[in-house]
Amino acid sequence: MAEQNFSTGSIELETGGDPGTGSAGEPHLSRQLSNRHIQMIAIGGAIGTGLFMGSGKTISLAGPSVIFVYMIIGFALFFVMRAMGELLLSNLHYKSFSDFTADLLGPWAGFFTGWTYWFCWIVTGVAEVIAISGYVRYWWPDLQLWIPALAAIAALLLLNLPTARAFGEAEFWFALIKIIAIVGLIVVGLVMVFTHFTSPNGVQAGFDNLWNDGGMFPTGVLGFVAGFQIAVFAFVGIELVGTTAAEAKDPEKNLPRAINSIPFRILLFYVVSLIVIMSVTPWRGVMPNESPFTAMFALAGLGSAAGVVQFVVLTSAASSANAGVYSTSRMVYGLAQEGDAPARLGKLSSRRVPANALIVSSIFLLAALALLMSGESVIEAFTAVTTIASVLFIFVWTMILASYLVYRKRRPELHEASKFKMPGGVAVCWVILGFFAFIIWALTREPDTLHALLITPIWFVVLGIGWAVTRRRASHRARYAAFEEELEEGGM
Repeated sequence: MAEQNFSTGSIELETGGDPGTGSAGEPHLSRQLSNRHIQMIAIGGAIGTGLFMGSGKTISLAGPSVIFVYMIIGFALFFVMRAMGELLLSNLHYKSFSDFTADLLGPWAGFFTGWTYWFCWIVTGVAEVIAISGYVRYWWPDLQLWIPALAAIAALLLLNLPTARAFGEAEFWFALIKIIAIVGLIVVGLVMVFTHFTSPNGVQAGFDNLWNDGGMFPTGVLGFVAGFQIAVFAFVGIELVGTTAAEAKDPEKNLPRAINSIPFRILLFYVVSLIVIMSVTPWRGVMPNESPFTAMFALAGLGSAAGVVQFVVLTSAASSANAGVYSTSRMVYGLAQEGDAPARLGKLSSRRVPANALIVSSIFLLAALALLMSGESVIEAFTAVTTIASVLFIFVWTMILASYLVYRKRRPELHEASKFKMPGGVAVCWVILGFFAFIIWALTREPDTLHALLITPIWFVVLGIGWAVTRRRASHRARYAAFEEELEEGGM
């Protein structure tokens, strides 16, 4: 049976045989990620370093209203994930969301989305490597920051080179460690609340700490808005499950299951943990440049547990960086397959891993060394880098929603046949797009995030130049011709 290729307009034959080889005998990505891998990758994406490292600053900005900040962001991104899920399952030839953006919005959109997502994770990976260096100094305060950063980059490369399953196993255990730590914090915190624990400065633990110091919005509307600046970074990577589509076993079953569990994870891991933290330590007592998770265990008198939590937040950063190296390599591999990246980056190793793409992405993480050696503090470097990453991720999420809007208009029959429809459909899409505009506005309210926001357009200028050169190739002219022909046939 012949089927039109989703992004190039060429004809692709469906063949049997080895699932790891294409019709021409070329190896391609194999489906080695099982349900437990997909579930834990989704959890790992939903629990980022922003929760462990950034929540202290978010609490200091917004007070107890930070609970609503995380709930609102999580609620909005759940619908983005549902839109992504419906699109990915509408055509199982899609390897990731860059494929359906190219198919629905045009080849330029695949180019911009794919490379922006690659850059998103490079920037995020740099932030995580910076965080890892800061965490390691908990045990070795005199250690030069570049040493753990370089060791982390080497370890990430070694974790991803063997097989996709090796990445899945590493991410499974990283995510499990995070889950155990958060559940442990919730249990310890609840015990402290119900036993009326009193801190050395005379403050008694209790749920009334959430509202007895200025109410739930003690810093006012602007403080509440400022909370979105850092909090949004805690959710970057929530779409990571979308990059596993080409390597997931039984995607029609496992992807919906992973996406539908997102609200529960956000409620448990973000909302409940923050409620417990601010019940034990009133929001004014939370230090913006420290992890409130580590501080709470130390307050409970569990000094060794605080060290364990420090290790947990270190593994959380490693988990996010690990996911970043994986996703960037798969995204660059897909771009190379479509002619949007050098052909050598589209080659697979004998184990069906895009080794060249992995190595290139890891090399770019070395930018973390330059930032750490520039003299800036870890938290300053982390804030600047995470702001840039947040803006770029919002662009990617916006492209997912824009693709969904076009999909609903051009392919209504696929929507009707879908077993995983996005709740609310088109109307909810526009609401979420409005919310993203609000987030961008919020990033202009503080000097540090505004500075990083103003730097971000440089990336899109670079991309525009890259696309102007790339689109002149004969293969891209053919892709545009096929895309325009489809638009004409669809009456658009």
